[in-house]
Amino acid sequence: MPTQIPFSFDVPSVSELTLKIKTLLESNFTDVLVEGEISNVKQSRNGHYYFTVKDQDAQLPCVMWRNVSERLGSRLTDGQQVILGGDIQVYAPHGRYQMIVTLVEQAGIGKLQQAFEKLKHKLKEEGLFDDSHKKILPAFPERIGVVTSSSGAAFHDIISTIERRWPLVELCLYHASVQGVNAASEIVKGINYFCREKSVDLLIIGRGGGSLEDLWPFNEESVARAVFNCAVPVISAVGHEVDFSISDFVADARAATPTQAAVMATPDINEVRFLVDDISSGLTSLLNDKVNRYRESVQRLGQSHALLVVENKIRNQRERIDNLRENMRYRFEKLKSEQHEIIRNYRDQIQKSTEKKLSSAREQIINLTHRVDKNDPNAPLEQGYVRVWQESTWIRNANQFHNDQSFELQWKDDRLKIEPVQ
Repeated sequence: MPTQIPFSFDVPSVSELTLKIKTLLESNFTDVLVEGEISNVKQSRNGHYYFTVKDQDAQLPCVMWRNVSERLGSRLTDGQQVILGGDIQVYAPHGRYQMIVTLVEQAGIGKLQQAFEKLKHKLKEEGLFDDSHKKILPAFPERIGVVTSSSGAAFHDIISTIERRWPLVELCLYHASVQGVNAASEIVKGINYFCREKSVDLLIIGRGGGSLEDLWPFNEESVARAVFNCAVPVISAVGHEVDFSISDFVADARAATPTQAAVMATPDINEVRFLVDDISSGLTSLLNDKVNRYRESVQRLGQSHALLVVENKIRNQRERIDNLRENMRYRFEKLKSEQHEIIRNYRDQIQKSTEKKLSSAREQIINLTHRVDKNDPNAPLEQGYVRVWQESTWIRNANQFHNDQSFELQWKDDRLKIEPVQ
């Protein structure tokens, strides 16, 4: 049997009890710090962040107002390991406590650095960094494989650099995530694909710059071993000038940026043209020198008594030299013409491939636009339905609606605010 409460006992109301709890918590938990993983991040139309910070045993609701977010320059995403600072506040209407965040710092960098040093030492002891395992980059590659994100700036930098330096080469992209939990496995699949197919002369792996956490897939042991076991020469092009990643140590060559990787991977077509011109000039000079020496020799023989004996042989040699010189000139012109034709063909192929890809991308954009139009959340409003908002929240169910609070009715062309009857 429950104990009967005396009639004279002063029982507090819910509001009074909540006020006592609010006073107790908010006066004792100010400027507190907490570390955990961010989840359920939502940003309101006003720019405020609502999210949860949690560990394996507990979770804490959090709010970060827009002005704090703009001041800190923080962009919150699910899965971040962070240290938060702020005050504990009790929100009486919902009967729950939450943290008003005023500080956000990245956590876990020290642990990542320790893991980096540990793996670096392990692989170095195994000999994966030794120069004896480094393969020589091909001087004139015909096909280059690239393992990176198709939507990232790194691949576009590689394309533009190679098209300027060596348009004869064919680029083959294997799309892989370069950030996140699945990135390392996708990078390994890309490396193994080109290694298995043996369809390229050279392989570039990498991405643009970022934090240690962003670049971490290139510090994974699986990626390092895939690079080491790859039969194709590999350039690691993780976009950070100062620090090295594990893949930089294992790869056959390291580039500070994807653009530098493209420069390392290809010759400069203008330099090749200059080289061809130099060789041509050298051959012409060499031939002229030989002709002059033969001419001087003939002149000396012409002054000797043996002229009558060797006159026919000299005439034949002169004709042979002229023929050789003409043949050399003809072969050189033919070779130069063939090379120009090859360059034009490759340029046409690249242009056609680019136009085809652009056409495909346009079709995808059109299809996505149609899909977005079909899934327009405001379509019901165009049909005459009304949407209910309360506290900047779209009320979808009756149990979400609070009778004692103001609300708004939204039509397709206007909104009306309704105050509760007092």
